[in-house]
Amino acid sequence: MIYLFLAHGFEEVEALAPLDLLRRAGLPVTTVGIGGDVIVGAHGIPVQADIPETLYRDAKPEMVILPGGMPGARHLDESRTVEAALHAAAASNAYMAAICAAPMVLGKRGYLEGKTAVCYPGFEEHLKGAKLAPKGVRVITDGKVITAAGMGAAIEFGLSLVAALKGPDAAEELCRVILAD
Repeated sequence: MIYLFLAHGFEEVEALAPLDLLRRAGLPVTTVGIGGDVIVGAHGIPVQADIPETLYRDAKPEMVILPGGMPGARHLDESRTVEAALHAAAASNAYMAAICAAPMVLGKRGYLEGKTAVCYPGFEEHLKGAKLAPKGVRVITDGKVITAAGMGAAIEFGLSLVAALKGPDAAEELCRVILAD
């Protein structure tokens, strides 16, 4: 299963655009609410999570996705449930994906060690052991880790998630259907 974690203060577009693209591609995604069932984004938009964090139990997730936004990324960083999900993903060689400020959650735990990564400007110091992507790169996939720079890259990030799970042809077809360049 694919899990997208939502914490109060998350960046709505960074969560919902990739979620929409993954579901359009026919991929089963479960949203997990850190702190409850209804999670309010950074811009006051409430989102009903599929399950609260207390119901998350997957020992072998296919992918764990962390949207950015503040204080959402900080809340993800503080969550034992997110910690467990990342540990399970690493143990089962699953994908880990994070956008904007959220790559810090991966970096602080050493999951970016030896990987090329990108994040929102100003959070680079938290990408422990990572090689920073060249200037202008907004989304990068390095092995089983996918990171993105911020809200403006949310569609590209979502398409990269689809490409990782269903292949580049599926992502290209979806790109064509949604009229993205």
